[in-house]
Amino acid sequence: MISFHEINHHWNYFLAIEKDLENLSRYIEFSENNLQTYSIEIAHILLSSSSEVDVILKQFCKLIEPNSNPNNINDYKNIILSSGSDIVNQKIVISRYGLEYKPFENWITDGENPVWWKSHNRVKHNRNEYYYQANLQNVVNSVGALLLVNIYFYEKQFSVNDDKESIGLLETTSKLKPESSFIKIPSEFYYKHLVVRV
Repeated sequence: MISFHEINHHWNYFLAIEKDLENLSRYIEFSENNLQTYSIEIAHILLSSSSEVDVILKQFCKLIEPNSNPNNINDYKNIILSSGSDIVNQKIVISRYGLEYKPFENWITDGENPVWWKSHNRVKHNRNEYYYQANLQNVVNSVGALLLVNIYFYEKQFSVNDDKESIGLLETTSKLKPESSFIKIPSEFYYKHLVVRV
């Protein structure tokens, strides 16, 4: 007999995209010198991750404001900023390469949408003119944003399911299995594993 438990589809999709980004790092060094490197594979990952960010942000906003009908990034920004969510201040870490950044910081620093989001739209709609914007810098930011929206969406969803105001990010990351392996939020949002030797 095979039994199935609840599947976190968005998380599984993120893990597949994360693996694509990790594989990319075998061919392009994640360094400042390569941030403007662009390719077909980078365009593929950028379009996939940014499209999924759009899907999850819409659902996240509906959890925040159930009566809302958000249709675009500006609607998402307004709902999220008015909710007081700290997603805009949250850092992403790729410790293997010493990277740390905030994918949504433009929302609070200059009120603009993130550069990676604008580039995604340009590559999607005008690829001949803007193909070069499918670059390493934008894809790293987009996949980082996808990690954040997954964690914040599931934190809200798990809280609703558990009938709690908030279960917190630490509890959320413990429920999202398997754990991300390449790109993460800061270590304080993960339980430490204790190794006991006998």
